[in-house]
Amino acid sequence: MRRMRILLVKTSSLGDVVHNLPVASDLRARFPDARIDWAVEEAFAEIPRLHPAIAEVIAVALRRWRAEPLRRRTWRTITALRAHLRSNRYDYVIDNQGLFKSALVARLAGGTRIGLDWVSSREPLRPLYDRTVRVPWGQHAVERNRQLAAQALGYALDMPPRYGIVAPPLHASPSWAAPLREQPYAVLLHATSASPKLWPEPRWIELGDHLQDRGLACVLPWGSTVEHERSQRIAGSLKHALVPPRLSLSDAAAVLGRAQIVFGVDTGLSHLAAALGAATVGIYVSTQPAATGLYGAPRACNVGGRGEAPALADVIRAEREILDRVKPTA
Repeated sequence: MRRMRILLVKTSSLGDVVHNLPVASDLRARFPDARIDWAVEEAFAEIPRLHPAIAEVIAVALRRWRAEPLRRRTWRTITALRAHLRSNRYDYVIDNQGLFKSALVARLAGGTRIGLDWVSSREPLRPLYDRTVRVPWGQHAVERNRQLAAQALGYALDMPPRYGIVAPPLHASPSWAAPLREQPYAVLLHATSASPKLWPEPRWIELGDHLQDRGLACVLPWGSTVEHERSQRIAGSLKHALVPPRLSLSDAAAVLGRAQIVFGVDTGLSHLAAALGAATVGIYVSTQPAATGLYGAPRACNVGGRGEAPALADVIRAEREILDRVKPTA
């Protein structure tokens, strides 16, 4: 008997992709024999590859295609993608993104295409789906994703969310990572895509001093020139700090998953740390964590909110609360 084939469409951004991981866990629990694939923006393809339930990660290049819409190469790539998706003969295609770009990817695949109805999404996408479901607003993004898939395939959500991923090894044991094997460390995720979400640099330095007093080195990842410069400035004010080279998402996951604790602003890497089971404090300055903050991770919590930049004492209090919790078993 042919097993069910399901395609998840969640293309970006990093935090959104992480928030969709519990859907893969739900599907594997409900349909243990199903083949589950995932279409995702190429820049984030390493994340669904961490989940053991995902059979194939299908990388798409929507950002690159939009930049070169008239190039022959773009249309050849899209045609090849359509052929590949159709060859997989999906029974169900679930668009958890709910945007025009993801609905178009879903249209490229065969099978029954299911997405959010007009009340539940930000864009009028009903004509692009075969079936729509209604998922109320006002819930965390993780639960909205889970409810869409559950309604699409007719099962009840009777268990808590599980991200289902573990930290990979650091490939080839790079020399820069040697200090991480010699002493415990914390990761400071100071970088984010929008400047209003930043926590002030002096607070990061004060937090670093506190962590060093506890015997922890501080690791400061970065992803752009501006972020690298900020990492260097913060590290320059600390005694035991490491600014690694620019990390792939897999290597970032390896570093985050082995940290004693992670502190991060509203950024995708903070969500990845929490999903990996790392003790994680989410620092919110200009956004409310209720809808898209750290969620469903026993060793994570959020501090601050829109217009409520947390004080250092609030962050340290959250750290102590998390470290007092029992680490869950895998």
